[in-house]
Amino acid sequence: MAGATPQGTERYKSKWTGPGDHFRRVQNLLLSSIGIGTYLGEMDDRTDRLYEASIFDALNLGSNLIDTAINYRFQRSERTAGAALQKAIHKGVVARDEIVISSKAGFLTFDGAYPSNQSRYIHEQYIDPGIIQPEDIVAGCHCMTPAYLENQLERSLKNLGVHCIDIFFLHNPETQLGEISRQEFLRRILAAFKLLETKVEEGKIQFYGTATWNGFRENPGSQGFLSLEELIGLARNAGGETHHFRALQLPFNLAMPEALLAKNQKFGSESVSLLEAAHHQGMIVLASASILQGQLATNLPGFVSKFFTNLETDAQRSIQFVRSTLGVTTALVGMSNPKHVEENLQVARKSPVPWEQMQQLFSEE
Repeated sequence: MAGATPQGTERYKSKWTGPGDHFRRVQNLLLSSIGIGTYLGEMDDRTDRLYEASIFDALNLGSNLIDTAINYRFQRSERTAGAALQKAIHKGVVARDEIVISSKAGFLTFDGAYPSNQSRYIHEQYIDPGIIQPEDIVAGCHCMTPAYLENQLERSLKNLGVHCIDIFFLHNPETQLGEISRQEFLRRILAAFKLLETKVEEGKIQFYGTATWNGFRENPGSQGFLSLEELIGLARNAGGETHHFRALQLPFNLAMPEALLAKNQKFGSESVSLLEAAHHQGMIVLASASILQGQLATNLPGFVSKFFTNLETDAQRSIQFVRSTLGVTTALVGMSNPKHVEENLQVARKSPVPWEQMQQLFSEE
Protein backbone atom coordinates (compact mmCIF):
# COMPACT_ATOMS: atom_id res chain seq x y z
CA MET A 1 0.00 0.00 0.00
CA ALA A 2 1.51 3.28 -1.14
CA GLY A 3 -0.82 5.83 0.40
CA ALA A 4 -0.87 8.01 3.49
CA THR A 5 0.75 6.46 6.55
CA PRO A 6 0.86 7.29 10.26
CA GLN A 7 4.57 8.04 9.95
CA GLY A 8 4.11 10.16 6.82
CA THR A 9 1.29 12.28 8.20
CA GLU A 10 3.26 12.72 11.43
CA ARG A 11 6.19 13.95 9.31
CA TYR A 12 3.91 16.41 7.53
CA LYS A 13 2.69 17.77 10.86
CA SER A 14 6.25 18.10 12.14
CA LYS A 15 6.93 20.66 9.39
CA TRP A 16 3.91 22.73 10.46
CA THR A 17 4.75 25.87 12.46
CA GLY A 18 1.21 26.74 13.55
CA PRO A 19 -0.97 25.35 16.37
CA GLY A 20 -0.78 21.59 16.73
CA ASP A 21 -4.55 21.24 17.04
CA HIS A 22 -4.84 22.00 13.33
CA PHE A 23 -4.28 18.24 12.90
CA ARG A 24 -6.62 15.47 14.08
CA ARG A 25 -5.64 11.85 14.54
CA VAL A 26 -8.40 9.62 13.20
CA GLN A 27 -8.00 6.03 12.00
CA ASN A 28 -4.33 6.35 12.95
CA LEU A 29 -3.68 9.14 10.42
CA LEU A 30 -3.12 12.83 11.08
CA LEU A 31 -5.45 14.90 8.90
CA SER A 32 -5.40 18.68 8.62
CA SER A 33 -8.54 20.44 9.84
CA ILE A 34 -8.88 22.18 6.45
CA GLY A 35 -8.78 20.29 3.16
CA ILE A 36 -9.01 21.47 -0.43
CA GLY A 37 -12.01 20.53 -2.57
CA THR A 38 -12.10 20.45 -6.36
CA TYR A 39 -15.78 20.35 -7.33
CA LEU A 40 -16.60 23.63 -9.07
CA GLY A 41 -15.16 25.24 -12.16
CA GLU A 42 -15.18 25.27 -15.92
CA MET A 43 -13.85 22.32 -17.89
CA ASP A 44 -11.00 24.21 -19.51
CA ASP A 45 -7.22 24.52 -19.36
CA ARG A 46 -7.31 27.80 -17.45
CA THR A 47 -9.27 26.23 -14.58
CA ASP A 48 -6.89 23.27 -14.62
CA ARG A 49 -3.95 25.63 -14.13
CA LEU A 50 -5.68 27.52 -11.32
CA TYR A 51 -6.56 24.31 -9.48
CA GLU A 52 -3.05 22.94 -9.90
CA ALA A 53 -1.56 26.13 -8.42
CA SER A 54 -4.14 26.17 -5.61
CA ILE A 55 -3.58 22.54 -4.63
CA PHE A 56 0.19 23.00 -4.69
CA ASP A 57 -0.11 26.06 -2.45
CA ALA A 58 -2.50 24.27 -0.07
CA LEU A 59 -0.03 21.39 0.34
CA ASN A 60 2.67 23.96 1.07
CA LEU A 61 0.55 25.90 3.56
CA GLY A 62 -0.58 23.15 5.89
CA SER A 63 -3.39 21.22 4.21
CA ASN A 64 -2.63 17.54 3.69
CA LEU A 65 -6.04 16.44 2.40
CA ILE A 66 -7.16 16.67 -1.23
CA ASP A 67 -10.78 15.80 -2.00
CA THR A 68 -11.95 15.08 -5.51
CA ALA A 69 -14.19 12.74 -7.55
CA ILE A 70 -13.99 11.16 -10.96
CA ASN A 71 -17.00 13.12 -12.20
CA TYR A 72 -15.73 16.51 -10.97
CA ARG A 73 -15.17 18.50 -14.11
CA PHE A 74 -15.38 15.22 -16.06
CA GLN A 75 -12.14 13.72 -14.67
CA ARG A 76 -10.18 16.95 -15.05
CA SER A 77 -10.17 17.64 -11.29
CA GLU A 78 -8.60 14.26 -10.52
CA ARG A 79 -5.96 14.77 -13.21
CA THR A 80 -5.19 18.26 -11.98
CA ALA A 81 -4.94 17.05 -8.38
CA GLY A 82 -2.54 14.34 -9.52
CA ALA A 83 -0.41 16.85 -11.42
CA ALA A 84 -0.25 19.19 -8.40
CA LEU A 85 0.70 16.33 -6.08
CA GLN A 86 3.44 15.11 -8.39
CA LYS A 87 4.80 18.65 -8.69
CA ALA A 88 4.85 19.01 -4.90
CA ILE A 89 6.62 15.66 -4.53
CA HIS A 90 9.17 16.54 -7.24
CA LYS A 91 9.94 19.88 -5.56
CA GLY A 92 10.36 18.23 -2.16
CA VAL A 93 7.35 19.98 -0.62
CA VAL A 94 5.68 16.70 0.40
CA ALA A 95 6.03 12.95 0.11
CA ARG A 96 3.15 10.77 -1.02
CA ASP A 97 2.77 9.12 2.39
CA GLU A 98 2.13 12.53 3.99
CA ILE A 99 -0.97 13.28 1.92
CA VAL A 100 -4.50 11.93 2.29
CA ILE A 101 -6.39 11.67 -1.01
CA SER A 102 -10.13 11.08 -1.16
CA SER A 103 -12.12 10.45 -4.32
CA LYS A 104 -15.56 9.16 -5.23
CA ALA A 105 -17.42 7.04 -7.74
CA GLY A 106 -21.07 6.45 -8.54
CA PHE A 107 -22.09 9.07 -11.06
CA LEU A 108 -21.62 8.44 -14.77
CA THR A 109 -18.99 10.75 -16.16
CA PHE A 110 -17.53 11.86 -19.45
CA ASP A 111 -13.89 12.48 -20.29
CA GLY A 112 -12.78 16.09 -20.12
CA ALA A 113 -15.76 17.61 -21.93
CA TYR A 114 -19.27 16.82 -23.08
CA PRO A 115 -19.14 14.28 -25.95
CA SER A 116 -21.00 15.08 -29.13
CA ASN A 117 -23.32 12.15 -28.44
CA GLN A 118 -23.64 11.47 -24.71
CA SER A 119 -25.69 8.28 -25.02
CA ARG A 120 -23.27 6.78 -27.52
CA TYR A 121 -20.34 7.59 -25.23
CA ILE A 122 -21.95 5.72 -22.30
CA HIS A 123 -22.69 2.76 -24.56
CA GLU A 124 -19.18 2.62 -26.03
CA GLN A 125 -17.39 3.08 -22.71
CA TYR A 126 -19.53 1.03 -20.36
CA ILE A 127 -22.48 -0.88 -21.83
CA ASP A 128 -20.93 -2.40 -24.97
CA PRO A 129 -17.85 -3.72 -23.06
CA GLY A 130 -20.22 -5.29 -20.50
CA ILE A 131 -19.10 -3.18 -17.54
CA ILE A 132 -22.69 -2.18 -16.81
CA GLN A 133 -26.12 -3.25 -18.01
CA PRO A 134 -28.66 -0.56 -18.97
CA GLU A 135 -30.82 -1.56 -15.99
CA ASP A 136 -27.89 -0.81 -13.63
CA ILE A 137 -28.22 2.92 -14.41
CA VAL A 138 -30.50 4.76 -12.00
CA ALA A 139 -31.98 8.22 -12.57
CA GLY A 140 -30.10 8.33 -15.87
CA CYS A 141 -26.85 9.19 -14.09
CA HIS A 142 -25.91 6.80 -11.29
CA CYS A 143 -24.46 3.31 -11.02
CA MET A 144 -22.77 1.47 -8.16
CA THR A 145 -22.41 -2.11 -9.32
CA PRO A 146 -19.12 -3.78 -8.37
CA ALA A 147 -17.91 -3.94 -11.98
CA TYR A 148 -18.59 -0.23 -12.49
CA LEU A 149 -16.92 0.80 -9.23
CA GLU A 150 -13.88 -1.30 -10.08
CA ASN A 151 -13.66 0.36 -13.49
CA GLN A 152 -13.95 3.83 -11.96
CA LEU A 153 -11.36 3.10 -9.28
CA GLU A 154 -8.83 2.02 -11.90
CA ARG A 155 -9.49 5.19 -13.90
CA SER A 156 -9.18 7.34 -10.78
CA LEU A 157 -5.85 5.76 -9.82
CA LYS A 158 -4.55 6.51 -13.30
CA ASN A 159 -5.95 10.07 -13.29
CA LEU A 160 -4.36 10.81 -9.92
CA GLY A 161 -1.08 9.07 -10.74
CA VAL A 162 -1.10 7.10 -7.48
CA HIS A 163 -1.14 3.45 -6.46
CA CYS A 164 -3.62 3.92 -3.61
CA ILE A 165 -6.56 6.23 -2.89
CA ASP A 166 -6.74 6.70 0.86
CA ILE A 167 -10.51 7.23 1.11
CA PHE A 168 -12.78 5.97 -1.66
CA PHE A 169 -16.38 7.10 -1.34
CA LEU A 170 -19.60 5.80 -2.82
CA HIS A 171 -20.90 9.05 -4.25
CA ASN A 172 -24.45 10.05 -3.25
CA PRO A 173 -25.76 6.47 -3.08
CA GLU A 174 -29.11 7.81 -1.85
CA THR A 175 -29.70 8.89 -5.48
CA GLN A 176 -30.81 5.30 -6.10
CA LEU A 177 -33.55 5.35 -3.47
CA GLY A 178 -35.73 7.42 -5.76
CA GLU A 179 -36.12 4.47 -8.13
CA ILE A 180 -35.42 1.20 -6.33
CA SER A 181 -36.72 -0.40 -3.15
CA ARG A 182 -34.79 -0.04 0.10
CA GLN A 183 -34.27 -3.80 0.16
CA GLU A 184 -32.66 -3.72 -3.31
CA PHE A 185 -30.68 -0.64 -2.30
CA LEU A 186 -29.19 -2.42 0.71
CA ARG A 187 -28.36 -5.42 -1.46
CA ARG A 188 -26.47 -3.13 -3.86
CA ILE A 189 -24.64 -1.38 -1.01
CA LEU A 190 -23.53 -4.75 0.39
CA ALA A 191 -22.23 -5.84 -3.03
CA ALA A 192 -20.34 -2.54 -3.33
CA PHE A 193 -18.86 -2.88 0.15
CA LYS A 194 -17.69 -6.43 -0.59
CA LEU A 195 -15.92 -5.18 -3.71
CA LEU A 196 -14.29 -2.34 -1.76
CA GLU A 197 -13.06 -4.71 0.92
CA THR A 198 -11.23 -6.68 -1.81
CA LYS A 199 -9.70 -3.43 -3.06
CA VAL A 200 -8.39 -2.73 0.45
CA GLU A 201 -6.78 -6.18 0.42
CA GLU A 202 -5.19 -5.34 -2.94
CA GLY A 203 -3.78 -2.09 -1.51
CA LYS A 204 -5.67 0.10 -3.98
CA ILE A 205 -7.69 1.87 -1.29
CA GLN A 206 -7.10 2.28 2.43
CA PHE A 207 -10.62 3.08 3.67
CA TYR A 208 -14.02 3.48 2.07
CA GLY A 209 -17.17 5.35 2.95
CA THR A 210 -20.19 7.22 1.67
CA ALA A 211 -20.16 10.79 0.40
CA THR A 212 -23.72 12.07 0.57
CA TRP A 213 -25.68 15.27 0.11
CA ASN A 214 -29.14 14.56 1.51
CA GLY A 215 -28.99 11.02 2.88
CA PHE A 216 -27.74 11.74 6.39
CA ARG A 217 -29.72 14.98 6.72
CA GLU A 218 -33.15 13.45 6.10
CA ASN A 219 -35.67 12.33 8.70
CA PRO A 220 -35.86 8.60 9.48
CA GLY A 221 -38.57 7.01 7.39
CA SER A 222 -38.16 9.40 4.47
CA GLN A 223 -37.39 7.87 1.11
CA GLY A 224 -33.79 9.06 0.86
CA PHE A 225 -32.76 8.57 4.50
CA LEU A 226 -29.50 6.77 5.29
CA SER A 227 -28.90 5.01 8.60
CA LEU A 228 -25.27 4.90 9.72
CA GLU A 229 -26.08 1.95 11.97
CA GLU A 230 -27.49 0.04 8.98
CA LEU A 231 -24.46 0.84 6.80
CA ILE A 232 -22.05 -0.28 9.51
CA GLY A 233 -24.01 -3.53 9.76
CA LEU A 234 -23.55 -4.08 6.02
CA ALA A 235 -19.83 -3.31 6.34
CA ARG A 236 -19.53 -5.92 9.07
CA ASN A 237 -21.26 -8.38 6.75
CA ALA A 238 -18.79 -7.48 3.98
CA GLY A 239 -15.57 -7.32 5.98
CA GLY A 240 -16.16 -8.57 9.50
CA GLU A 241 -15.39 -6.59 12.65
CA THR A 242 -12.20 -5.24 11.01
CA HIS A 243 -14.12 -3.79 8.05
CA HIS A 244 -12.81 -0.64 6.39
CA PHE A 245 -15.99 1.46 6.21
CA ARG A 246 -14.31 4.24 8.15
CA ALA A 247 -15.21 7.57 6.53
CA LEU A 248 -18.14 9.83 5.80
CA GLN A 249 -18.57 13.01 3.80
CA LEU A 250 -21.61 15.25 4.00
CA PRO A 251 -22.46 18.95 3.89
CA PHE A 252 -22.11 20.84 7.15
CA ASN A 253 -21.96 24.59 7.52
CA LEU A 254 -23.67 27.57 9.16
CA ALA A 255 -26.65 27.25 6.80
CA MET A 256 -26.85 23.43 6.83
CA PRO A 257 -26.29 22.33 10.43
CA GLU A 258 -28.36 19.11 10.32
CA ALA A 259 -25.34 16.83 10.82
CA LEU A 260 -25.03 18.32 14.30
CA LEU A 261 -28.57 19.32 15.22
CA ALA A 262 -30.79 16.59 13.72
CA LYS A 263 -31.04 13.63 16.12
CA ASN A 264 -31.82 11.23 13.28
CA GLN A 265 -29.32 8.42 13.95
CA LYS A 266 -29.31 5.55 16.42
CA PHE A 267 -26.49 4.84 18.83
CA GLY A 268 -27.61 1.96 21.00
CA SER A 269 -31.03 2.96 22.29
CA GLU A 270 -30.39 6.69 21.90
CA SER A 271 -31.24 9.04 19.04
CA VAL A 272 -28.16 11.13 18.27
CA SER A 273 -26.84 13.36 15.50
CA LEU A 274 -24.81 12.00 12.62
CA LEU A 275 -21.69 13.73 13.93
CA GLU A 276 -22.16 12.21 17.37
CA ALA A 277 -22.76 8.72 15.97
CA ALA A 278 -19.69 8.97 13.69
CA HIS A 279 -17.58 10.31 16.56
CA HIS A 280 -18.53 7.33 18.72
CA GLN A 281 -17.44 5.04 15.87
CA GLY A 282 -14.09 6.82 15.43
CA MET A 283 -14.86 7.66 11.80
CA ILE A 284 -13.17 10.22 9.56
CA VAL A 285 -15.74 12.93 8.80
CA LEU A 286 -15.12 15.33 5.92
CA ALA A 287 -17.50 18.29 6.00
CA SER A 288 -18.26 19.42 2.46
CA ALA A 289 -19.55 22.86 1.44
CA SER A 290 -17.94 24.61 4.41
CA ILE A 291 -18.61 27.99 2.80
CA LEU A 292 -21.51 26.66 0.67
CA GLN A 293 -19.89 27.37 -2.69
CA GLY A 294 -19.14 30.95 -1.67
CA GLN A 295 -22.57 31.78 -0.27
CA LEU A 296 -21.19 31.91 3.28
CA ALA A 297 -18.12 33.95 2.35
CA THR A 298 -19.91 37.29 2.86
CA ASN A 299 -22.83 38.87 4.74
CA LEU A 300 -22.91 36.56 7.75
CA PRO A 301 -25.16 37.58 10.66
CA GLY A 302 -23.60 40.02 13.07
CA PHE A 303 -23.54 37.61 16.00
CA VAL A 304 -21.26 35.27 14.00
CA SER A 305 -18.76 38.08 13.38
CA LYS A 306 -18.82 38.95 17.07
CA PHE A 307 -18.28 35.34 18.07
CA PHE A 308 -15.23 34.77 15.83
CA THR A 309 -13.53 38.04 16.66
CA ASN A 310 -9.97 37.00 15.79
CA LEU A 311 -10.69 36.35 12.11
CA GLU A 312 -10.85 38.91 9.31
CA THR A 313 -13.32 37.58 6.74
CA ASP A 314 -16.67 35.81 6.73
CA ALA A 315 -15.15 32.97 4.73
CA GLN A 316 -12.64 32.43 7.52
CA ARG A 317 -15.38 32.55 10.15
CA SER A 318 -17.45 29.98 8.26
CA ILE A 319 -14.47 27.64 8.05
CA GLN A 320 -13.67 28.13 11.72
CA PHE A 321 -17.25 27.20 12.62
CA VAL A 322 -17.01 23.91 10.74
CA ARG A 323 -13.54 22.85 11.93
CA SER A 324 -14.40 23.70 15.55
CA THR A 325 -17.48 21.43 15.63
CA LEU A 326 -17.08 18.23 17.61
CA GLY A 327 -16.99 15.22 15.30
CA VAL A 328 -15.72 17.02 12.19
CA THR A 329 -12.28 15.84 11.12
CA THR A 330 -11.72 18.16 8.17
CA ALA A 331 -13.57 21.15 6.75
CA LEU A 332 -13.46 20.93 2.97
CA VAL A 333 -13.24 24.18 1.05
CA GLY A 334 -13.35 24.31 -2.74
CA MET A 335 -10.46 26.52 -3.81
CA SER A 336 -9.39 27.18 -7.39
CA ASN A 337 -7.85 30.57 -6.62
CA PRO A 338 -4.43 30.71 -4.92
CA LYS A 339 -5.45 33.97 -3.20
CA HIS A 340 -8.37 32.17 -1.57
CA VAL A 341 -6.04 29.36 -0.48
CA GLU A 342 -3.82 31.82 1.31
CA GLU A 343 -6.79 33.60 2.93
CA ASN A 344 -8.59 30.44 4.00
CA LEU A 345 -5.56 28.66 5.37
CA GLN A 346 -4.86 31.61 7.64
CA VAL A 347 -7.61 30.01 9.75
CA ALA A 348 -5.25 27.09 10.44
CA ARG A 349 -2.93 29.58 12.18
CA LYS A 350 -5.60 29.93 14.87
CA SER A 351 -6.65 27.18 17.23
CA PRO A 352 -10.19 25.84 16.77
CA VAL A 353 -12.72 27.29 19.20
CA PRO A 354 -13.11 24.97 22.24
CA TRP A 355 -16.30 22.91 22.01
CA GLU A 356 -17.62 24.24 25.31
CA GLN A 357 -17.37 27.75 23.91
CA MET A 358 -18.82 26.74 20.55
CA GLN A 359 -22.02 25.64 22.24
CA GLN A 360 -22.64 29.26 23.23
CA LEU A 361 -22.95 30.06 19.53
CA PHE A 362 -25.87 27.66 19.15
CA SER A 363 -27.69 29.26 22.06
CA GLU A 364 -27.26 32.64 20.33
CA GLU A 365 -28.69 31.25 17.10
